[in-house]
Amino acid sequence: MSDRITASSDEQAPLLKIRDLQVGFQTTEGVVPAVRGVDLTLMPGQTLAIVGESGSGKSTTAHAIINLLPGPGRITGGSIEFDGKELTKYSEKEMEEIRGKLIGFVPQDPMSNLNPVWSIGFQVEETIRANGIATGRKEVRAHAIQVLREAGLADADKRLKQFPHQFSGGMRQRVLIGIGLSSRPKLLIADEPTSALDVTVQRRILDHLETLTRDIGTAVLFITHDLGLAAERAEQLVVMYKGKIVEAGPSKEILQNPIHPYTQRLVAAAPSLASRRIQSATHESATHALSDLDYAPTSVTEGLDLIAAAEQRLEHLPTTKRPDAIVVKDLTKVYKIRGQGRGASGEVIASDKVNFSVEKGTTTALVGESGSGKSTVARMILRLEDPTSGSIMIDGQDVAPLKGKQLLDLRRRMQPVFQDPYGSLDPLRNIGNTIGEPLHTHKVGDRTSRKERVLELLDQVALPQSLITRYPNELSGGQRQRVAIARALALKPDVVILDEAVSALDVLVQAQILKLLADLQAELELTYLFITHDLAVVRVIADNVCVMQKGRIVEAASTDDVFDNPQEQYTKELLNAIPGAGITLGV
Repeated sequence: MSDRITASSDEQAPLLKIRDLQVGFQTTEGVVPAVRGVDLTLMPGQTLAIVGESGSGKSTTAHAIINLLPGPGRITGGSIEFDGKELTKYSEKEMEEIRGKLIGFVPQDPMSNLNPVWSIGFQVEETIRANGIATGRKEVRAHAIQVLREAGLADADKRLKQFPHQFSGGMRQRVLIGIGLSSRPKLLIADEPTSALDVTVQRRILDHLETLTRDIGTAVLFITHDLGLAAERAEQLVVMYKGKIVEAGPSKEILQNPIHPYTQRLVAAAPSLASRRIQSATHESATHALSDLDYAPTSVTEGLDLIAAAEQRLEHLPTTKRPDAIVVKDLTKVYKIRGQGRGASGEVIASDKVNFSVEKGTTTALVGESGSGKSTVARMILRLEDPTSGSIMIDGQDVAPLKGKQLLDLRRRMQPVFQDPYGSLDPLRNIGNTIGEPLHTHKVGDRTSRKERVLELLDQVALPQSLITRYPNELSGGQRQRVAIARALALKPDVVILDEAVSALDVLVQAQILKLLADLQAELELTYLFITHDLAVVRVIADNVCVMQKGRIVEAASTDDVFDNPQEQYTKELLNAIPGAGITLGV
């Protein structure tokens, strides 16, 4: 491990001190180590971020602190001292007094951590009562509204009676943040707390966390894959790899001058506003062929051969406008919602006369705040919801009247990758059957060829083939998202709708998946509609950008135009809110 660690003040005792932490998971083949000798020191009011790729042990370390490891997980060695108390010796009942009241926790996956049959208000109020923060009915309700507003839900009082499925992914994440902060804990463990949030809400939430740290001394332990966020918000940074800490120290110093080779790889893979569009292997091959012409050929024949090779490799690259794969005209979606009183109701316009088109073989990104209507547009294009008015054309075909076999054929050519990987994967179906499900549904190939295709897809998304018999609850969030992407690619579709498809991935896997998507697009002429709140990712994957605000598209142009010369104030605010935008990362 790098020895670049700043000394802590001797005058103040650490709030959290972890020494030689060992965590293992019991399997049929013995104990598999997940965390191996981790040392951490967190002072009161300090913010520390743990970064590393999916499966590096970040979340396992966080769960070990509050003794919430999955069933087969066990702390096999080491010490966890919190506020002078040795937590590894605490009983379950004693830990219940610590969890929530003194150590708040914001989990990574909002849908699987909110009960779908209980209203949002009930779940927030239940936490407040359990932690003894408030007792009277009115007092509990008022506190619930307050913490949700602090977490970014301005209309919290109107939404208490709604259920998790009626909230966007970002709104659900805000509910979890509100629950985690409700008792004003001494330590808040935040596992990817803003991965589902757009940059403007993310900034508001993180500003609020900073206020807590400053005013009441709450320390924050971030688990994140966003290096910009870590550099901007955390004083100290810990880099984990294969269950061990490989580098630790001041955040900006590490990210601007990484020492360990693994940290250098992380920093190099991180997308930023300075990035440019990822080039596919086809484009890179052509570029290399052209660069060969910088060298003087030894003969006229060799020179002509070089030119011919370059022309052959460039002939598949786009030179003229291609037909539109997706055309959306005046697309409108109005939801009717129940009001507070008997028989009362109202309307919410989620999509308001949206117009855009996507050329075949290109990528268009829909960006905007959570609740701006991005995902609603995607669901209507996929025919998972019917529009109130307007039209959707896929390859010149109106999708509105399609039913039965025609609709099934459309869905074979158009596949989704949803925002919430756990919610979109069947917990009772193993990974092999999950990825092969589209092949079985559309009767593609026999059992042997399907299995070969599944193994091929696992390789493509950088997952070991041994996962084929595992289940979603045995995978990390990033691994589950890669399974979802593999399933979407199984049928080799023409159009892929990606709803926050890389938001749960660490930067190394994210870079690999984005490169894979670019290569597949060039090879198969895939068309992507990329829905995201991560503008740094938009910079490297999209050809064109549509900025949405309150159900409307307020700006639409090429990616370079939007980033280099934004016209709308709202677009400028989105760009300015990107975490770490002003920090230059080193390599």
